[in-house]
Amino acid sequence: MKRKGQVSFSFGRVMDVLIVGSIAYDSVVSPQGHVKDALGGSATYAGLACSFHAQRLSLEKIGLVGVVGEDFAEKDRTLLADSGLDLQGIETAQGETFRWSGSYQGTMSEAQTHETHLNVFEHFQPKVPKTHKSPQITFCANLHPALQASVLEQANPQRLSMLDSMNLWIEISRESLIEVMQKVDLLIINDGEVRMLADDENLIRAARKVIEMVGVQTLVVKRGEHGVIAFHGKDILSLPAFPTENVVDPTGCGDTFAGSIAAHLASGSGELTRDELRQALLSATVSASFTLESFGTAGLYSMTEEQFHQRLEQFIQMLN
Repeated sequence: MKRKGQVSFSFGRVMDVLIVGSIAYDSVVSPQGHVKDALGGSATYAGLACSFHAQRLSLEKIGLVGVVGEDFAEKDRTLLADSGLDLQGIETAQGETFRWSGSYQGTMSEAQTHETHLNVFEHFQPKVPKTHKSPQITFCANLHPALQASVLEQANPQRLSMLDSMNLWIEISRESLIEVMQKVDLLIINDGEVRMLADDENLIRAARKVIEMVGVQTLVVKRGEHGVIAFHGKDILSLPAFPTENVVDPTGCGDTFAGSIAAHLASGSGELTRDELRQALLSATVSASFTLESFGTAGLYSMTEEQFHQRLEQFIQMLN
């Protein structure tokens, strides 16, 4: 699936999914406790989720592009590598790794940010390795729109490109964000961001406006505890969230969700179908429910195939 007249030449699959985003250390407080300097970042969550699904989907390689500081722990680099992620695109720069701290209260639907220290991430300029330039799927996780545009110029996906964003870029870089959104096939943003972009409180109407504004083929709207609604051509798909009783830390759930979708779409070919998208959304919803249940990446990293399939089966039965 190509856009903007792109032409691609395939000489054998080199990379299934290319993921570009942040690699960070997060400190989080929630009603369930707290954690300090836990491995996090949009690329980390998306990459771990994608690599979890890689084996059963017959994917060969998931590549990360990001930057870490000299303080990045060897155990964390090993964790990423042992998960099957290709780390050629991870740059180690002089200085400290990106750090974020926040807390959750009440319904835990949104984090309150206490501190953000961009550190080496402030001057990050993504460089896509030669072996990563023709993936099946390119996923630009939450980054400044200019950096996302740079990635899309460097990597020509064989099937489709995906992009995530956040309210900050809508507020301070709206035009740049709209321009980069016009270059991708699938857009993943949350319901608040859809309403901000469209300046319309009605979610369905706002989603239609965003689709018209950026010309995207598929819009996936994350709705937190209320699930997901996706627009694909004339089709609308809606799924609830998996009912999770033990909500510990929602950080990274959206990135887990997106990484799972990327894995599923990398395993297919041709035009994206409604049924394929629905299967990807089912898997992504269940995967994100594991991230919720532990601080940082612990729940995602420790998830087993048996646990995943058992929960996926439960979810499907709930919907029937």
